[in-house]
Amino acid sequence: MNVIGQVTVLPQLPSVIGRLSELAYNLYWSWTPQAQDLYRDLDAAIWERFQHNPVRVLLEVSQERLTQAAADAEYVDRYTRVMADFDAYMQKRDTWASGHAPGLAPVAYFSMEYGLHESLPIYSGGLGVLAGDHCKSASDLGLPFTAVGMLFHQGYFRQLLNKEGWQEEAYDELDLTTLPLRPTHTAGGEEVRVKVQIGERDVHVRVWELAVGRIRVLLLDANVPENSEEDRKLTARLYGGNQELRIQQYVLLGVAGIRALRALNVPAGVYHMNEGHAALLGLERVRELVEGGLDFRTATETVASNTLFTTHTPVPAGNDAFAYDLVDRYLGQWPARLHTSREELYGLARQDQLWDGHWVPTFSMTVFALSMSRAANGVSELHGQVSRDMWKFLYEGAEAEEVPIGHVTNGAHNLTFTSQAMRDLLGTVLPQDWTERLQEEEMWQAVEELSDTQLADVQLDMKREMIAFVRRRLREQLTRNGAGAADLAAVEGVLSENALTIGFARRFATYKRATLLFRDRARLSRIVNDPARPVQFVFAGKAHPADNPGKAFIQEIYRMSQEPEFRGKIVILENYDMNVARHLVQGVDIWLNNPRRPLEASGTSGMKASFNGAPNFSVLDGWWREGYDGTNGWPIGEEREYADLNVQDDADAYSLYQTLENQIVPLYYAPPQADAGGRSGWAQTVRRAIQTVSPRFSMQRQVIDYVQGYYLPLTERGALLAAGGSQRAREIASWKSWVRQQWPHTSLHAAAQLPATARPGEKVEVQATVNPAGIKPGELRVEAVLKRGDHITRVPLEAQGDGKYSAQVPLEDSGLYSVGVRMLPEIEGLSNDLEAGLIKWA
Repeated sequence: MNVIGQVTVLPQLPSVIGRLSELAYNLYWSWTPQAQDLYRDLDAAIWERFQHNPVRVLLEVSQERLTQAAADAEYVDRYTRVMADFDAYMQKRDTWASGHAPGLAPVAYFSMEYGLHESLPIYSGGLGVLAGDHCKSASDLGLPFTAVGMLFHQGYFRQLLNKEGWQEEAYDELDLTTLPLRPTHTAGGEEVRVKVQIGERDVHVRVWELAVGRIRVLLLDANVPENSEEDRKLTARLYGGNQELRIQQYVLLGVAGIRALRALNVPAGVYHMNEGHAALLGLERVRELVEGGLDFRTATETVASNTLFTTHTPVPAGNDAFAYDLVDRYLGQWPARLHTSREELYGLARQDQLWDGHWVPTFSMTVFALSMSRAANGVSELHGQVSRDMWKFLYEGAEAEEVPIGHVTNGAHNLTFTSQAMRDLLGTVLPQDWTERLQEEEMWQAVEELSDTQLADVQLDMKREMIAFVRRRLREQLTRNGAGAADLAAVEGVLSENALTIGFARRFATYKRATLLFRDRARLSRIVNDPARPVQFVFAGKAHPADNPGKAFIQEIYRMSQEPEFRGKIVILENYDMNVARHLVQGVDIWLNNPRRPLEASGTSGMKASFNGAPNFSVLDGWWREGYDGTNGWPIGEEREYADLNVQDDADAYSLYQTLENQIVPLYYAPPQADAGGRSGWAQTVRRAIQTVSPRFSMQRQVIDYVQGYYLPLTERGALLAAGGSQRAREIASWKSWVRQQWPHTSLHAAAQLPATARPGEKVEVQATVNPAGIKPGELRVEAVLKRGDHITRVPLEAQGDGKYSAQVPLEDSGLYSVGVRMLPEIEGLSNDLEAGLIKWA
């Protein structure tokens, strides 16, 4: 026939289930399995084919099936209950935030990636999933909160493993009309567009809106007809391309992100930069204030006063830095726009780095983020320590422990990753409102009431579901790679529900040491093939497309899985995403993590496994260093640093094997103990994992920590410095300029009467003479600094007049002390003692 046109006939929802469309456009369903079941039960094949996307299901399902569902009383009853729960959630007014943070300013949260659900693949791994979980808990807690990110229309990438086990990347163009998001509109009904200058050209950006419970995520999209073909690719792929592409993407995220908030009249009184990718939002905020009449330094103080920066990695590759000539190309017009000099603006981001054998100044996104904020944090206690040491060069003369970078240990969104079966079981012993009180540790003690049999039954069901999923995915992979009938049939024997099952899934960066398990192949073979006590492993993970060493790790595991001694007992799945992650954390018995300490900033996958009762078996790095208590899992290696990485790997591999063979395997297979009331030691470890990890590492606890430790103080400080046309910010900026000008002319001399030995509690006199060079004495802090090991104690010296200072300094404990004297400038209203960045030692 001659086709003269095409038309799509969309199915119509019967009125009795008519709100399925409304629900499909709110990601509340992504952490509500009963809501997901409503769409899956309309057509399971469509549900699976399109990555569990309810919008796509409603577009593809037949009208006949919708009519059948509307006539099914049981289906309508489930629909009615889900919608009632959804309405109660959305309309709830007495939230945690309303009761505990009523004065909180609206928060604008910026992140390069968001892992909210597998149907929206705009995330690469942990950073994105953490951002997505942060949004979900901000909604749960009732925060005034808006997130800003990028809509990558080819996502990250879909991972394929070829016949040799080598990773290949596929990029699929997202059909935005079939995803649970909508373009934003002005009050007049027009699609919102913002414009940003990148280099010499204007780039137009469409703004999409994603509803996540009570909050929304704004996503920036440069793939619009107004842009050139090259500029449309700026939002094509996450973390694709070279440095030139990345700096342009960072301009989009920061500058266009702020303009999107303004175009939609979204209020914001606190700004949270999730990693340095978002640092350039400070440029646009300063520009707004400069255009409003403030000078550059006052505007910078005002902007920084209510800005928080979270750093996520100590690995250099995760901290972008650009050569000045590249920055000139894309930010060259900004100094004039901000009424400042190139030297002053770039100075806020300067990090001298060794490139090609020469020290050169670079524009560091992390340094700029630290300069443009007055609060900063790492993502675990150890990562906070590592970060303070890593960035202490920005505070010359300071000790690492003084560097103003705190920490908020990461969490995970319990309801996204806890299976419905486990949730139902927990609901039999926890209070009715337990999902709103996840962070309350005492509440979780009720898990002790769960019997061994209850836990074992639920975990066996979850394991069976995971094994079926693994076999299905392996069959798809083998079929695509042209496998024969025998290999396809053998898939049915992959993994056993009766064997101890250990999961390992994460980004395949080399420092995460995915292949550490294979360091002693003969020993691993004995462990896996013990007929009485078998052990099996499931791996998954992506390597960055440019990371060939990471890809080689994947291939090594794949090849090992094909060896006769490991066939069916060691498995690696392709295309690790949130769907694969959920199946693994819900189905394994133990979660394995063995990064090279201290490079794992936090990690969160092990938390999710413990929500489902899988204890952790991990290096004492990141969150597990805080989470391990001797009863809820096992450590690998020691808390120490190694000069030789080979020695470290050998030691950790030996520890892994020893603990697995001598502690974990015997405990898992041991029968229940009569003297423990018929309870087994294994089930008790499972209970402890759930009890201890679920509250302490819930995303609710994490977001509450951010609110109390950062968002509320920044709300107060931001309002104080911005009041009266930024009067206080102007005073602080002026004072800093004066002090920095005078500082080279100040001098400090000190003396101390130190005995060769002293008794604990004895005092020594320390004296100092200061030439303040015109700086008011009340604006100088002169202090003795006692260093004992890695810890310092600061004791202020009292002014005696005529530039003289002295104090009796106590030596509180035994040990070797180093005693020094220093001065630093301070005035009321600084965010920390080191904010001026000036320290002078005698």
